[in-house]
Amino acid sequence: MFYDTFGQSYKLISVSEKQYDNSYNLHYRFLMYKKTICTNTNSSEKQYLNLAKTILENGKSRPDRTGVGTISSFGHKMEFDISETVPLLTTKRVPWKSCIEELLWFMRGDTDTKILQRRGVKIWDGNTSREFLDSRGLPHYEVGILGKGYGWQWRFFGANYSQAFADTSCIDRNKIGGFDQLSYIEYLLKSDPFSRRILMSYWNPPDFDKTALNPCHFSCQFYVREENNEKFLSCLFNMRSNDLFLGNPFNIFSYAVLTYILAIRCDMKPDKLIYMGGDVHIYQNHINQIKEQLERTPRSEPRLIVNDDIKYKPFHEMTISDFDIVGYFPHPSIKAPMAV
Repeated sequence: MFYDTFGQSYKLISVSEKQYDNSYNLHYRFLMYKKTICTNTNSSEKQYLNLAKTILENGKSRPDRTGVGTISSFGHKMEFDISETVPLLTTKRVPWKSCIEELLWFMRGDTDTKILQRRGVKIWDGNTSREFLDSRGLPHYEVGILGKGYGWQWRFFGANYSQAFADTSCIDRNKIGGFDQLSYIEYLLKSDPFSRRILMSYWNPPDFDKTALNPCHFSCQFYVREENNEKFLSCLFNMRSNDLFLGNPFNIFSYAVLTYILAIRCDMKPDKLIYMGGDVHIYQNHINQIKEQLERTPRSEPRLIVNDDIKYKPFHEMTISDFDIVGYFPHPSIKAPMAV
């Protein structure tokens, strides 16, 4: 029997190793699903859809930096179980490879968006255009240069910035200086896993005039619990400002992937992902799109497969080929303009 799609009453319970068919020159896996009595009314996707509905119904109109206008609400939390599945929305297709490419860009400390463009990822084009850079008082930055943004704060916090450092594959990373927050997180997870200081912060006010866009997600904290001699890793991340329709689906998936990476490297298992949103908003020109999404029924949650080799790879050597998503059968994409 062939099923076109699987609803949330179907749970992915096993995934085979990747197979290869010489005749058709393709890779494939065998997936096994089990039909269950669906009692989880607070699944990853339901939380997101409920938040969207709450903001539509109770949010307040509010002006914003972009001039588009939003419906906004302040102070929201979502908590996802990422032990077996990841919060990759199914009520619309999310370009998960683009999301991981952006995460790896952060993790390398890169700040040149042309690196992403060459990989087909254009989400940063608007915020690093000539017009936008000039409006931010950064006429000396070449088009595509973000400046002291996410990746810089993750890997080189406090270092002096130069556009020559924007593509870290072209330089000796060890000569840049600054504090490597991401490596320190990994060090603490291995050496002092129950520390309450396993935290990265990218909110660095002295650098605001040196970056095209201040960070929207500005910190993350990791928490380890132990049970039956096994360690489980959770992540809590904070967002001061969150575009719910376009931004949030990227954000929750990205931090889930980061948690998987660190868990593998530190001999742990992924546990929980906790999202904390400050100004959570829907742009006025996204209202029809999110209403369309709310009419769709969520489908079975996918799994993230991570290559075991990333346990030993330096962060800058990880590539998109180290990751795979299985059991992802989303509804079609819903297009919407990005507010710049």
